[in-house]
Amino acid sequence: MASSDLEQLCSHVNEKIGNIKKTLSLRNCGQEPTLKAVLNKIGDEIIVVNELLNKLELEIQYQEQTNNSLKELCESLEEDYKDVEHLKENIPSHLPQVTVAQSCVKGSDLDPEEPIKVEEPEPIKKPPKEQRSIKEMPFITCDEFNGVPSYMKSRLTYGQINDVIKEMNKAVISKYKILHQPKKSMNSVARNLYHRFIDEETKDTKGRYFIVEADIKEFTTLKVDKKFHMLLNILRHCRRLSEVRGGGLTRYVIT
Repeated sequence: MASSDLEQLCSHVNEKIGNIKKTLSLRNCGQEPTLKAVLNKIGDEIIVVNELLNKLELEIQYQEQTNNSLKELCESLEEDYKDVEHLKENIPSHLPQVTVAQSCVKGSDLDPEEPIKVEEPEPIKKPPKEQRSIKEMPFITCDEFNGVPSYMKSRLTYGQINDVIKEMNKAVISKYKILHQPKKSMNSVARNLYHRFIDEETKDTKGRYFIVEADIKEFTTLKVDKKFHMLLNILRHCRRLSEVRGGGLTRYVIT
C-alpha cells in the first residue's frame, strides 16, 4: 500500500473517531440536568422561529398578491392617462368659441364710444338624453381584507375577491343596460331577458340593483360553486351586498 493511501486511510479513521467522540459528548450533555434546561429552551426557540417563518411566508404571499393588484391598477391608470392625453390633443373644433374683434388694436386707435364687437356663439345643440347611472359594487380595500376573519378567507386572496367583484359588476351593468334600453330597440334575446328581470323583482328589491345566479351564468365566466359562495360570505361581511330570498330565488342586492 502506498504511503499516500495509508495517510488518507488514517485521516478518514481519525475523522470518524472524532465524530463518534462528539456524538458521545453531546449525548452526555443531554443527560446533565443543568444542560437539559438549556436544550429545552433551545427547542422552544426553534419552534417559535418556525412559526415566525410560516407567518413570514404567508405575508410574502399576501404582498405578492398586493403587488400584482397594484401592477394591474398602474396599467389601468396608464391607459386612462393616454385616453385623457388623446382627448386633450383632439378637442373638437365645433365647440362654441367666443372671440373678441379688434383685440390687437392699439389703445390710441380705439374709440371708447364704439362698442367692442363680439361674435355670437353658435347655438348649442341640445345634448342627448343622459344615460342613467348603474350602481356598482366598490372593490375591497386592504384594510377590509385584513379585517375578514381567517376562517372566512381560508386560502382566498385579496386579488381573487376583487376579481369576483369585477365580474359581478359586469353582470349588473349588462342586466340594467337591457332594463334601461327602449323596448322597441330590443331583439328577441334581450326581450326575453327583460321579461325575466321584471318577473324576478319584488317589493323588497324595488329601486335597488340586484342580480341572481342566472345573470352570473349569462354575463360572466364565474362558476357558481363552493368557492363562489365562500366569496359571497366575505362580500356580505364587508357589506358589499345583501340577500333577498323568495320564489325559489336568491337575489344578490348591491348595498
